Amino acid sequence: MQITTERLSKRFRREWIFRNVDLRMEAGNSYTFVGPNGSGKSTLLQTLIGVLPASEGVIRYTHQGKTVEVDQWFQCVVMAAPYLELIEELTLLELLTFHQSFKPFRQKRSPEQLCELMHLGHARHKEIKAFSSGMKQRVKLALAFYSEASVVILDEPTSNLDKQGVAWYREQVRLLAAPLLLIGSNQPEEYDFCPNVIDIMRWK
Repeated sequence: MQITTERLSKRFRREWIFRNVDLRMEAGNSYTFVGPNGSGKSTLLQTLIGVLPASEGVIRYTHQGKTVEVDQWFQCVVMAAPYLELIEELTLLELLTFHQSFKPFRQKRSPEQLCELMHLGHARHKEIKAFSSGMKQRVKLALAFYSEASVVILDEPTSNLDKQGVAWYREQVRLLAAPLLLIGSNQPEEYDFCPNVIDIMRWK
């Protein structure tokens, strides 16, 4: 999988969030976007995967030299971010089973196995609305880590995590060998393994 941008730009009203972004990002690599709070890291990540429309420029998604169409693209990508919502009326097992129905898990893992992998087996029958913010963030990360997807997006991945949660994140993120991994972060412990660190301020 490959994402290529040419002069990609995003504007909200009269303010340019970023301008003229030229990138070429390929599977098997990780890329971290850094910058001050409010600099546009989340906006760039959401624009790169098509959640937000670009104001100018072009984004191309290709796989083995062939264009990936938009209706197929969303089957290839998964994202974890603290601002994304979970279906809080479902139990953890129900949520994982629902997610699995449209995006299977890597290595054909079952929802029960995922509960154990994220160290939340004790809460498998608890509704998501009863979870702490740290537990919810761990669920979001697990859906990104374990889903079959060619592109994994992690925005502020250790938000709300305690020390054990951060250690779990660092262990799991290093296992993502094949996908294209994109991270938005200001915390070195979230991306110190990443060889490609890009300051978003270069596009201001």
